Amino acid sequence: MRRARTIKADSLGTRQRATAEPPPGAVSPWVRLRSGTSHPFIYSRMVGDADPAAKPGDAVNIYDKSGALFGRGLYNPRSTIVLRVLAYGDRAIDDDFWRSRLAEAVELRRRLNLDETTDAYRLVHAEGDGLSGLVVERYGDCLVLEVFSLGMFQRAEVLAAQLADLLGPPTRLDLPGRTGETWRTVVRADQTIERIEGFRVTAQQQPDLGALTIREHGIRYRVDAAGGHKTGFFCDQRENRRRIAPFCRDAAVLDLCCYTGGFGLCAKLLGNAKDVTSVDLDEAAIAIARENINLNQTRIDLVHSDAFAYLRQMIANGRRFDTVVLDPPKFAPTRDDLQDALRKYHDLNGLAMQVVRPGGVLVTCSCSGLVSSDVFVETVHRAARGLRRPLQLFDQTGAGPDHPVMLNCPESAYLKVLWLRVGAAEGSRGP
Repeated sequence: MRRARTIKADSLGTRQRATAEPPPGAVSPWVRLRSGTSHPFIYSRMVGDADPAAKPGDAVNIYDKSGALFGRGLYNPRSTIVLRVLAYGDRAIDDDFWRSRLAEAVELRRRLNLDETTDAYRLVHAEGDGLSGLVVERYGDCLVLEVFSLGMFQRAEVLAAQLADLLGPPTRLDLPGRTGETWRTVVRADQTIERIEGFRVTAQQQPDLGALTIREHGIRYRVDAAGGHKTGFFCDQRENRRRIAPFCRDAAVLDLCCYTGGFGLCAKLLGNAKDVTSVDLDEAAIAIARENINLNQTRIDLVHSDAFAYLRQMIANGRRFDTVVLDPPKFAPTRDDLQDALRKYHDLNGLAMQVVRPGGVLVTCSCSGLVSSDVFVETVHRAARGLRRPLQLFDQTGAGPDHPVMLNCPESAYLKVLWLRVGAAEGSRGP
């Protein structure tokens, strides 16, 4: 699928906009649309012209092609997503707007009673909380802001201060009733996002926090808030990690793409698994997984390996497991990657099924927002058909409730988790 064209600073479109007439009664800075939808992303092909006074990162007034006020949002002509709509109609993007949106996000998390079981959860879920381009995770006494747009980057420190004020002093899960003195803050962004959006996170925005430890369901984890994948920990899998326990008692468990060991630790400590093998290609992640194993005084076999290669070796060795968890990284970061991603999901799931004992459980995940739930189910089903392994889907879950989804942006429900019982190959006599 063709990518939306980025509006370059020296493009013909910008020269045309330099002399464009504003919509009647328009308030500067303004942008006029060719077309608009209820989705918060406005791409370059949807933009008609823009106020020459509008600077990258500005909050702008958005008008439809008839000249009526459409809404307000953050503008960046350098980006593929030229506008991120934050409010529809006549609501101003001012200090009161930012504080009220953050307050709504905090209030939801408090109603979810997350602090009773963990001190690691998502405080702001971008479009899901009406704040497109911003994700905020809470890890102990640390707030990690992951930014996806120039406008949010420019406001990150102000928003962090507002969040800290709304939250009050950080509570201590390890010492009930005690609070920390203040919140520490880390700002993060993917290098690709930095390049596209035109900003750079500074070293001062990523301070060395030392050994940051969080707690979840009674299990302790080290978190690399400045250097780990995403924001350092996968809060979205919290409920699924606990959900794995009933399928692990006295079982041989394989945790593929284990990152820092979350599923494997829950299988062992909450599920009383007989033995657990956790596999990941990232040496840094394996090192933290080893710290987590020691921190919780348990034993898990750690393997530094590519999941594809490891599974092929286990198939050759005839090794089988009672429960297999497959949680690979995002295979489809862009639409151009989609077909290749589907091939990888097909092949990896096909390999994983071959190491599940007949009647065993496969928990397979996709965190690619561009891969719909229906497409993911069909891809896994095709892999099973090729192996003549019947699959029984008995549950389908996603991210926890601290990852809410606005219905005008359904791809915010990016995490898909299929819970499957894997039968014996048709024509086989069983184990």
